[in-house]
Amino acid sequence: MSSRIPPLLEPYLALPPEASLILLTSVLGASSNWLVLRFLHSTLIRPEPLSVSPRGDDTKLVLVSFMRDFAFWKENGRRLGLDLEKFASKKRFAFVDGLTGLFLPKISAVRGEENVLCSPEFATVSREIQRAIHSLKDTDEGNIVLVIDQLDLLLAAGGDEIGAVNLGEMLIGLREEAHSTILSISADYPLVSTSQTPLEKDHAALVLNISHEADFIMSLRLLDTGTARDVSGVLRVTVGDSIEQGSQGIQRRIEEKELLYFVGGDGGVKVFERGQ
Repeated sequence: MSSRIPPLLEPYLALPPEASLILLTSVLGASSNWLVLRFLHSTLIRPEPLSVSPRGDDTKLVLVSFMRDFAFWKENGRRLGLDLEKFASKKRFAFVDGLTGLFLPKISAVRGEENVLCSPEFATVSREIQRAIHSLKDTDEGNIVLVIDQLDLLLAAGGDEIGAVNLGEMLIGLREEAHSTILSISADYPLVSTSQTPLEKDHAALVLNISHEADFIMSLRLLDTGTARDVSGVLRVTVGDSIEQGSQGIQRRIEEKELLYFVGGDGGVKVFERGQ
């Protein structure tokens, strides 16, 4: 089905160069979950000839989600022909649950194929994510892509100990363990513009710092003119500051552009240019 990977997205979903960082931003009403799912599909299933590095069957992925549980990803992945349980059994996929057990009494760190975070302390979070990465590294050689969905929830709910600086330091350590990293973060206007409360200041600092470090940014927003039956929102791709620091591989294939997208009721996605 063509809507699994819309052709206009293919260049951006290819396996990024080593040590690269991709930032996905979303707003209320324009969620990034469909985009994260396409990254999962492209990494685990489909060879991509546009990749800077060769992609083979040994490419692995660790998904950390603070907003959605494994049932969500499993069900929506199945709609794309993506069997996450199958990839987990082959040690090509690992899921870290940052939602269901984060503020409950301590439970087993591993539940079936899932690694369950049981403390919001950033040292514990970092250790459990690294454990998931190492569980895939222990099998054989292969690139590991780290995807962290809604990292900003940890910032909002983690208390005074979690701040933009601590999260930034944690990310540095995690990125050293993976071939490349993809982050999804909320970028609603009140969170990144007002900067009056401590949370708003930390959130704005986190988004700003990651934006400067990112190789490229894929931003989702609603239509400026309101809602439409056949358009869900706008996808804007911008090249990050790190391109100027020598990420030549990603610079060759990344084109800045603004696209429209439509998410259907069956989970299918169409991406098209204005006027199409």
